[in-house]
Amino acid sequence: MHIKCAREGIRIDQYLSEELDLSRSKIQKLIKNEKILVNDKKINNSYRVGLGDVIVVDDDLNFEVDIKGEDIPIDIVYEDDYLLVINKPSGMVVHPAPGNYSKTLVNALIGKFALSNDKIRPGIVHRIDKDTSGLLLVAKDDKTHDLLANMIKKKEVERIYVALVEGVINHETGTIDAPIGRDVNNRQKMMVTDVNSKEAITHFRVLKRYANNTLIECKLETGRTHQIRVHMQYINHPIVNDPVYGRSKKPTAFGQMLHSKSIRFVHPIMGRELYFECPLPKEFQDCLKSLESV
Repeated sequence: MHIKCAREGIRIDQYLSEELDLSRSKIQKLIKNEKILVNDKKINNSYRVGLGDVIVVDDDLNFEVDIKGEDIPIDIVYEDDYLLVINKPSGMVVHPAPGNYSKTLVNALIGKFALSNDKIRPGIVHRIDKDTSGLLLVAKDDKTHDLLANMIKKKEVERIYVALVEGVINHETGTIDAPIGRDVNNRQKMMVTDVNSKEAITHFRVLKRYANNTLIECKLETGRTHQIRVHMQYINHPIVNDPVYGRSKKPTAFGQMLHSKSIRFVHPIMGRELYFECPLPKEFQDCLKSLESV
């Protein structure tokens, strides 16, 4: 992977962490193993990037942790020889990360299936947040993985989400076209910004209004990290129970009210259109019922 640096004066581990959406510890490990070169030269973690630096990243992470399969129940919505569609519960992390190498969806999957051979995210074509529930595509082989990833990149996979947000949205539909990048003050967060950001477009329509909340359906045109959560905060209608972008930062037993409701795509091998839909989790439904009496 080649990157031409568009910033200057910050540490290379910070720059690449933000640019590649990897942890700084992983970047530092890559540097230590001489898998990152700047202008064809070895560097250390404290190197400060300059405008126009050519950074080469060898992403063959053979030294990554050995992920173990675990006997964890999985809600399989669809399965064939090439791919799976999973209904992920809220609270489950999709793939291992530093400090969290067990009890993830990947641990559950590799305990039951042969998957595409990614070192740290086997089978995972796209992600949804830990506290987001719903449908997720999983590839069983490298060819299917590459084809699905390319389809997502070309916006050929339709993903629809349902979200409960704070406040009452008065208009029936809307489009949020606002670029998203890493929060400069907190790399665990994303934000709407024109600095080192990427295009992000979310379409939404109102499903139902309550006294102080609105139930909406969101269609992603792009797939940035935390996209719906960041965009709804941006228009002052954050998702209910969102511990990072919501109005209340108190943790709740159930995560943010955001559910990956449906997915539609043409099977990359068999060529036929597939559509899957799953209902809201019980906790989400109970929350909506409680709002009916308000």
